[in-house]
This record gives sequence, C-alpha cells and structure tokens, in this order.
Amino acid sequence: MRVLITGAAGFIGYSVARRLMERGDDVLGIDIMNDYYDPSLKEARISQLRQDFDDKFEFVKSDFSDMAALTGALNGQHFDRIVHLGAQAGVRYSIENPHAYLSANLAGHLNLLEIARHRECEHMVYASSSSVYGGNTKLPFSVDDRVDHPVSLYAATKRGNELMSECYAHLYRLPQTGLRFFTVYGPWGRPDMMMWIFTRKILAGEPIPVFNNGDMWRDFTFIDDIVSGVVACLDNPPTDNGEAKAGGSTKPHRLYNIGNHRSEHLMKVVEILQDELGRKAEIDLLPMQPGDVRQSFADIDAIRDDLGYEPTTSVESGVPKFVAWYRDYHGE
Repeated sequence: MRVLITGAAGFIGYSVARRLMERGDDVLGIDIMNDYYDPSLKEARISQLRQDFDDKFEFVKSDFSDMAALTGALNGQHFDRIVHLGAQAGVRYSIENPHAYLSANLAGHLNLLEIARHRECEHMVYASSSSVYGGNTKLPFSVDDRVDHPVSLYAATKRGNELMSECYAHLYRLPQTGLRFFTVYGPWGRPDMMMWIFTRKILAGEPIPVFNNGDMWRDFTFIDDIVSGVVACLDNPPTDNGEAKAGGSTKPHRLYNIGNHRSEHLMKVVEILQDELGRKAEIDLLPMQPGDVRQSFADIDAIRDDLGYEPTTSVESGVPKFVAWYRDYHGE
C-alpha cells in the first residue's frame, strides 16, 4: 500500500510515516515546511525518514492549501489511501493569526477532500482535535457529545473539517475517519507544546508558565499510542452500510477520540519532569489564557470497541522517554 501523508515533516506525520514504512508500506509525504516553529526540526525529521527508508519514502515540498500547487505536486503520483495530518496548529496562535487557519485548515482540508474524491481513494484518515469539545463540562469527552460551542478559532476550523468530511461522505460516499487527538507528546515533539517548553525552560533555569494558577488537567497521550490508533483506523475503513457509526453518521464517516483515557493534573507532569531533569522548576502562576480549557479527558470506548485500541503508555513512562530524546537531540 502507498499512503499519502500531509504534514509529513510534522510531529505526528513523521511518526505515522515511520510506523507505516517499518511494516512495509510506501509513503509519499507532503509538507510546506513553514516557520511556525523552527524549520530545522522539520528538516531533521525528513532527513531521518530519508536515511532510514530511502527506497520507501518520497517527499514533496508543497502547500496543500493551494489547489493548483497540490495538483501539480501529485501529478503522476499514485497512492491508495490518505492520512491528512497537515494543518495550522495551536490554540493560542489562532487568536493572534486567524487568517493562517482559514487557508491551511479549511481550504487545505477541502483540497484533500477533492483529491480523495477524484482519485477514488479507499480511505482518508484526517486529524481533528480534542479542542472541538470547547467548554464542555461533562467528562470524559465522548464523540456522542455536542460540539457546537468552540472557544478558539482553531477548534472551530477542526469542527468545520468534520462537517465538510460528513458532506463528502454523503455526496460521494468517500470513506473517512476523523481523529480527535488529545495532548500528544513524545520524541520528535513540537517545540511550541508544553512538554518541550517546560523541559527547555527548566534546563535553562527560566520560569515555566503555568496557566489557571496550576489548576489544569490534560489527557496526555504518548506518540506511540497515537500512531497505533491512526494505523488501526487507516487499515479499517468505515463501511457504507447505512448503520450509525461513532460520532453518529450513517454515511461512511466516523469520528474517534484518541487519548490515554486518563486526565492528569499538570503539576504531576511538572514533578516528573523535575525528577527526570534533576532540577527544580521555577513556576510562574498565570491566569487562564483565552481559548484554553481547564480539563481534557478522552472517552475512548468507540475506538476501543470498534478497533481494539488500547493506550499503553502512562505519563510516568512516557515523560522520561521524551526527556531522554530531548537530551539526545540537543546533545546534552
């Protein structure tokens, strides 16, 4: 099987590409390689994939939010299925730079839908986000919950992706699976995310920003568990049998949470980081940020029942793995 992966230079895209090629699949990766965070990390990921899987990996630098550029990049290329992970990420960044989300997340998703439709792809798996649950207070978050009240533009664009995909499943019977990821961390992670920021600042002796005065809970999900869920979904397209699927659709379209099914207090993770780094953190307690939520907690019953998904990595074992990789990557 040959799989098109958008966002292949990103954290999850890189990790999914590795897993697929390790088992024998071929991967065509696409990424714009922008400077939302240090492009050298993205370049390092692509270099690693080329080094380890030279005969199975092909990479094209292209902007998938530009339909003409995307069509040109894919001209003459064959692929059976799509894993659409590319997007403009970040809740807080969406407050400051809203137009970046219009292009990458909405136009980009539509472009991939059109590619999948006209290529008659067997299945398109795409990244949604736990942020679609907005200010929901019912815990854990279930794919059966209403998600009509986003608290950030990023969340609104991800919910928009889900609705666009439902439309294409209805009109063109395009098999799709949308995945609501919960606080992903691990080796090759993103430097704009909490785990990387806290690690860097603790090592530098700088204060770490802890919002809502420390009263924050997250369903921290290790990258290996995320990848296992993505691959399980990719291998099992939803059927077009008229029956209701996870998320409520009767079309060949379903929605799953992929989380660790454990909501951990933020300060617990800070304590693990301190132990692993051998340094005490200086904590800067701050109010809640616009667009943020106090707690996330994934109900994974749907993907567990349908595909046997079961996360295996606790923060007690996952955080040390990230720290070990971070030290190695930075030569510390």
